[in-house]
Amino acid sequence: LYIKTAERAHAPKRMWQKIRLKKQYSAALEQIDEYLAYWPKFLVHKNKQRLTKVTQYLVRMRKLRHKIRPKLITMPARQEKNLRKREAKAEVAAQLERSIEKELLERLKSGTYGDI
Repeated sequence: LYIKTAERAHAPKRMWQKIRLKKQYSAALEQIDEYLAYWPKFLVHKNKQRLTKVTQYLVRMRKLRHKIRPKLITMPARQEKNLRKREAKAEVAAQLERSIEKELLERLKSGTYGDI
């Protein structure tokens, strides 16, 4: 919690008073109430909301750290593009090969080559 004090306005370096909040959430809320007792209620509420948001974020991060997730691996875009092109060319070549094989089998069955 940082509090700006008017008495320190002549020394900008020390104008903000730094207060370490307790680790326990409810104790930290009480500390905010204590230190901001004479501040406008809106600012007190805003600070409590900020504390709640940070606390929830830390809880979420702690949960995610313990969860086992698959490792994501990035592939360069150019490499991916070349791989797709190569696969397409291989597919065309395989299709051509199959059609030639089919044609030769038909010729063999029809007796174009005679006795082989």
